[in-house]
Amino acid sequence: MSRIVRIHEYGDASVLRIEDVAVPAPAADEVQIAVKAIGINRAEVMFRNHAYLQEAEFPSRLGYEAAGTVVTVGADVTGFAEGEAVSVIPPLDIARWGTYGEVANVPARLVVKHPAALSFEEAAAVWMQYVTAWGALVEQAKLGEGDFVIVTAASSSVGLAAFQIARMVGATVIATTRTGAKRQALIDAGAHHVVATEEDDLVARVMEITDGQGARVVLDPVGGPSFEPLTESMARGGILLQYGALSGEPTPFPLFSVLGKSLTLKGYLYSEIVSDDAALDRAKAFIVAGLESGALKPRIARTFSLDAIQDAHRFLESNDQIGKVVVTV
Repeated sequence: MSRIVRIHEYGDASVLRIEDVAVPAPAADEVQIAVKAIGINRAEVMFRNHAYLQEAEFPSRLGYEAAGTVVTVGADVTGFAEGEAVSVIPPLDIARWGTYGEVANVPARLVVKHPAALSFEEAAAVWMQYVTAWGALVEQAKLGEGDFVIVTAASSSVGLAAFQIARMVGATVIATTRTGAKRQALIDAGAHHVVATEEDDLVARVMEITDGQGARVVLDPVGGPSFEPLTESMARGGILLQYGALSGEPTPFPLFSVLGKSLTLKGYLYSEIVSDDAALDRAKAFIVAGLESGALKPRIARTFSLDAIQDAHRFLESNDQIGKVVVTV
């Protein structure tokens, strides 16, 4: 029996229960790992709240990210040995391969032998943020030398990952945040410029920074009323990648900016990369190289124990922290 986090109903953090569960042997194409650390994501909060793309079948496991050691492998799996340190690229099913708990079975194609210099806590905080940011910025927007990119919700783990990836390819980062309280922290985290949207005129500041050209790329998980000024801040022929809807308010369609600047507005999901073997291999290679060189370095906001999993969820919901929330097992 292993200690596994499950939910038996939708609700607030109190529905997260640690239970003794018999975890089956891995399927032929899976790896079973002894979990040492878990990365906590807003997706899991949304799943728990019944606000996610996937429906739960109760009782349900949950969790996308983990790092640990190999326990055993399925019959068709090669290349992994018992005791090896590995981390998990989030799979396409948040429940079937749930990582919250002492043991998890995960698809072998999504298991990575991360650089040895990473702690388990750091390794558990890698893949969701870096694959999400890489897929949008490098794979789809072709961000490169001399480009300007606007990163909204900049203090999130994906936002911080976007800073580092943009710097790796020679782009300039314009981070947005509501107030100036986090300005220096975001600069320290890798942003070249920070615009406080409740204090500054976003369009005017971006045009000043870009010498009137605007930003060619925008990475936004917010939507809502900020959508129009973002498109007004873009360069002709630019691309905006929308990967979330944190605002909750209606998102107006910026018709005149789109027409006048020939903009591309694209909905983007992390699953686009994970479901494509070739793209996934490119993501792995880029991210592992960045981790090995030190250009990519996950930032952890706070660490909780598995027994405090409810507190970890409450912290993530109630704090606009800079970096990733991690649970140790």
